[in-house]
Amino acid sequence: MGKISVVDNLTLDGVMQAPGRPDEDPRGGFSHGGWALPYTDEVMSRAMAEGMAGNRGAFLFGRRTYEDFYGFWPDQTDNPFTDVLTEGHKYVASRTLEAPLPWSNSTLLEGDAADAVAGIEEDLLVFGSGDLLQSLMRRDLVDTYLLLIHPLLLGTGNKLFNNAAGPLRLINSVTTTTGVIMATYEPAR
Repeated sequence: MGKISVVDNLTLDGVMQAPGRPDEDPRGGFSHGGWALPYTDEVMSRAMAEGMAGNRGAFLFGRRTYEDFYGFWPDQTDNPFTDVLTEGHKYVASRTLEAPLPWSNSTLLEGDAADAVAGIEEDLLVFGSGDLLQSLMRRDLVDTYLLLIHPLLLGTGNKLFNNAAGPLRLINSVTTTTGVIMATYEPAR
């Protein structure tokens, strides 16, 4: 099995739901969508671009994140992300989607998501995908977390670490000009 790396935006109280747009994910009556955008700066943009350019593996998405990315990124221009996302191999865990998937280089994973992911030999990079991550964390399959921790408390919303337990070891951290802490952790196995 390859290594699994996670990149996720979080608030200080652990909310990961709908960081990108107001209408991104209103499940459960969540009305704070788009909360991460005011905190984007050059430090964060540069670090994310370098990370995307250095990705040598494939992407792993849950259905909701895959559909959201597919609805946005193929139409973007003049950024370092579109080509990498479109040309890169994408694995998608879903119980409702059917093959063939619409975005080029996309493979639908069959059966239990954690079992399917455990059988993939290449390194995987996961964005968002909270439900999928819960399954991967229960099986201790995540090797690295890059958490963009925003100086914001929302009080409600889906959280990344709902029932996860165990120590993490800080590998690196960078603070942006807007107060976001970009912290890289590994499970302390």
